[in-house]
Amino acid sequence: MPLFLFEVKQMKKWLVALTVMLCALSIYAVYHNHAWYDDTIVKVTATQVVETMALEQDKQYVQQLTAVDQAGKSYTLYNTYSDSRAFDQNYTRGDELFIADDHILGVKRDKYIVMAAWLFIAMLVVVGRKQGVYSLMSFGVNVVILVAAITVYVRYEHISLLFVSAIAVVLFAVISIVMVNGRSQKATAALIATLLGTGIAFSVAALAMFVTKQEGLHYEEMQFLTRPYHTVFLVGLLIGSLGAVMDVAITMTSALFSMQHTATLDEIKQSGREIGKDIMGTITNILFFAYVSGSIPMLLLYFKNGLPFGYTLSMNLSLEIARALAGGIGVVSTIPISLYISLWLMQRKQVQ
Repeated sequence: MPLFLFEVKQMKKWLVALTVMLCALSIYAVYHNHAWYDDTIVKVTATQVVETMALEQDKQYVQQLTAVDQAGKSYTLYNTYSDSRAFDQNYTRGDELFIADDHILGVKRDKYIVMAAWLFIAMLVVVGRKQGVYSLMSFGVNVVILVAAITVYVRYEHISLLFVSAIAVVLFAVISIVMVNGRSQKATAALIATLLGTGIAFSVAALAMFVTKQEGLHYEEMQFLTRPYHTVFLVGLLIGSLGAVMDVAITMTSALFSMQHTATLDEIKQSGREIGKDIMGTITNILFFAYVSGSIPMLLLYFKNGLPFGYTLSMNLSLEIARALAGGIGVVSTIPISLYISLWLMQRKQVQ
């Protein structure tokens, strides 16, 4: 075995060992990090329901908890919860709780978050291998960019939120595509298609809002914002459309460029059309489900109170449907854009 390949193999082993060690240390740390928090943390050792009250279409319970802290001090706590679990929850033996003056503040969940994060990392690396590692790196960088963009806008109110978000969207696209796929024709085609498709979705939505003067859109869910509602809505639409458009662009370009050595341009073009037809319906439905799913609790609340069907939908789904429609326009337009840009780059390469 060549020395270089041997060194690479040894380096991979060291990286795996280091990752496993970091995983074990982080899980151990979150199980023994009580001193990191200012609030007292106790562990529930016993529970008992001491009172039950009948409410209209619901029941409320008073729960007595016996808990101990790290020093062995015992506490008796009381918790009220209902069957609906709308604003409360019941606790079970083994739960760790934050308390202050014998009042329950919440549950200590950091250990579950850390384990879920490591599971996500492991699955990404096992399935994606090298690309999985790059995907993880791009995800981390994108999170930093998003936090930085929000921080800049909050600190400097004179800067346009749309301007900051547009720069962030371009960076998201470049980092997500180039870092995972490298500098290649496939990445170039996917990046161009992503930016054009996202731009089309945003432009159509902004134009429609301008022409209709935003009639039919209800911003009640943003009522606590101190910034212009329509601007925040457009920013959310811009970033949301980017995800769907990027997915379609990568799918199209990856499929097309994988055929460039085994098929003619006409065959690739025909295959691209068939691929586009197949993913068009599914991705638009995914957009609709993703946006609408968050409104299900409010829809149930409105219907339970006997409010009219049309009023309920207009009050709760106007923004979600607008986002889904704009994203759908971006997705549909991205399919031919990805196809013809890919074909142009392939033809250009053949001519050269």
